[in-house]
Amino acid sequence: MADREKLLLKKYGNRRLYDTNRSAYVTLSQVADIIKQGVDVEVIDAKTQEDVTAFILTQIVLEQARRKNALLPVELLHLIIRYGEDLLQEFFQKYLEQTIHGYIQFKKAMDEQFSKWVDMQLNYSDMAHKTLSGFTRFQNLFGPPPDSPGKKNDED
Repeated sequence: MADREKLLLKKYGNRRLYDTNRSAYVTLSQVADIIKQGVDVEVIDAKTQEDVTAFILTQIVLEQARRKNALLPVELLHLIIRYGEDLLQEFFQKYLEQTIHGYIQFKKAMDEQFSKWVDMQLNYSDMAHKTLSGFTRFQNLFGPPPDSPGKKNDED
């Protein structure tokens, strides 16, 4: 994340977010769009100077889930509540983040490989057509070719 552009937002008591680069208020939806463009955000509470980035990002995820009416299965949500936030935080920090990064890397590699296969297939088709167009039909290995002067006619 250190090599990405970072946008500083200030969160005010009225729950409004202020984009310090553009000097304008932004909505959670606009922040989500900014993040989708590859920009990381840092959100600071304007009054306390506390970093509230995780809270705001969680709000964005929950808002998107609300629109789709589900984020996690109900059974999993019960487990999260039942076993506490420490277990959940540990899980997200140790396993889920690594899993998502691994999935993204795997997907990128597979997309690149698939693209290479498609390019190879297209190139192979052109190459095969050019190569095969220069060949004549296979000759009969056990006798003279059809329509040759040495061919015996059944009428003789």
